Amino acid sequence: MSSTFTPSPSSSICTDTTIEVAKGQEVSVRMYGRKKPKETLPLVVHFHGGAFVAGDLDNGCTVARLLERAGALVVSVAYPLSPDHPFPQPVDAGYLVLKWAHKHRTRLAGPGAGVYVAGEEAGGNLAAGVALMARDQSHPPLAGQILLSPMLDPCGATPSVRAAMGESTACKWADGWLQFLRCTRDAEHPYAVPAMAQRLAGLPHTLVLVGDDDPMRDEALAYANRLQAAGLEVTQHVFAKANQWPDALLQPGSGECPCAPEVQAQFSRFFEATRCPAP
Repeated sequence: MSSTFTPSPSSSICTDTTIEVAKGQEVSVRMYGRKKPKETLPLVVHFHGGAFVAGDLDNGCTVARLLERAGALVVSVAYPLSPDHPFPQPVDAGYLVLKWAHKHRTRLAGPGAGVYVAGEEAGGNLAAGVALMARDQSHPPLAGQILLSPMLDPCGATPSVRAAMGESTACKWADGWLQFLRCTRDAEHPYAVPAMAQRLAGLPHTLVLVGDDDPMRDEALAYANRLQAAGLEVTQHVFAKANQWPDALLQPGSGECPCAPEVQAQFSRFFEATRCPAP
């Protein structure tokens, strides 16, 4: 079977459903896309943003639709939110969905489908944490991880975060970290704070997308640089301010935002560069 794929048309096929990821444990997901007969697509498990405490499948629809239009079958996850569900619950739920997606990859995306994780803001943190967990468990194998403005630094002291805060004394990202991390030991766990990971070897090809005036810019690029220093394949891109990144991608919408064509093109190139050989 061919492992090639073609970008989807602007109309999006999406279905809300509930999947059983473990005995007695269900997770709500939204599926985007549909493979054609004899077609194999990239299969992406996607996590929305919301600083760990907010957001839902609607907030993630812009990025999910752009992934679909780039040629992927997308499983967007309604992961449990903090403070009711602090670390490790969201990461554990994400990993279970990833295993479910891998188990059903042939039915969902075709034979030999490459499996990816992706997420924006807090969802980027979860995607990175799930990728580390998959590496440590040696299952499932990942074709790549896509991190869009990922929240990776609970200190919130980078120049890009300080610039975004301006004169404000309130920081939604700092508040989100406080709700997500229960104790100091959690803040040292690489699945909770992937930037704390001491061992990066074995992670898949990574795509990091940030904006020039993005609050998460500095921590995301620092992580990308660490991955590169560890000898891993990394593609990174900084969007210009005129593209209204990242705000336009973190709100409910149809994917029609100024930066949409460039984001979709980045996704398409990444899938092409990381696609699995035909079985």
